[in-house]
Amino acid sequence: MANHQDETRAAYDGVVELYASLFANRLETQPFARAMIGTFAELVRATGNPRAADVGCGPGHLTAMLHELGLDAFGIDLSPGMVDHAQQAHPALRFQEARMESLPIEDGALGGVLAHYSLIHTPPGELPELLAEQVRVLAPGGLLLVSFFGTDGPEPVRFDHKVAPAYSWPADRLAELLTGAGLVPFARLLHDPASERGFLDAHLLARRS
Repeated sequence: MANHQDETRAAYDGVVELYASLFANRLETQPFARAMIGTFAELVRATGNPRAADVGCGPGHLTAMLHELGLDAFGIDLSPGMVDHAQQAHPALRFQEARMESLPIEDGALGGVLAHYSLIHTPPGELPELLAEQVRVLAPGGLLLVSFFGTDGPEPVRFDHKVAPAYSWPADRLAELLTGAGLVPFARLLHDPASERGFLDAHLLARRS
C-alpha cells in the first residue's frame, strides 16, 4: 500500500494551487453532489454526534461546507501540501496529515465520515482495509458518504486520472464492500456528469450497524 500512496501524495503535492482553484466554487456547479452532502450532514446531526471527518479533504473546501452545515468537521489528507493549503484557507478549522488506513481518531468517536472521491486511487484489493478503518472510527449509527466514479461494468476499471491512477467502481460492488465492512448501505445516487471519461458520478450513503 505504501508505494501507491507515496506516489499519490507526491502527485497531489505537485498540483495544490491548481487543484484548489478548480474546486473554489465548492460544488456550486454540482447540484447532485451538493445535495448528497447536505443530506449527509442533516443525518449526521440527527445522530446527536456532529463530529465528522472529511477524509481526503484536499484543499478543505468540503470540510468548510460541513462546518457551515452544522457539523464539528475536521479534515485529514495524505498530502502535506494540501493540508497546509487547507489550514491557511480555513484557519478556524482543523486539518491533519494522515494515511487513510491509519486514522488518528479514537474508536467509535465520529457521527460521520465523508470520503468524497478520496478512495478512487486505492487499488481494489486494498479498499476493504480502508473501509474497515472508517467503520472503526464511526459510532454505532454513524454515517459514511462515499463519492466515486461509477461504471456499468461488472468490475472496477483502472484509468488515468489527471493527478494519479484511479479506479471506477460498479455501485453494487462497492455497496457489497460497505456491507462486508459492517455498514448498511441505504441510499445511492448515480448520474451522468457528461464526463469525457464516460463514467457516472456515484454516491453511496451507509450507516454503521
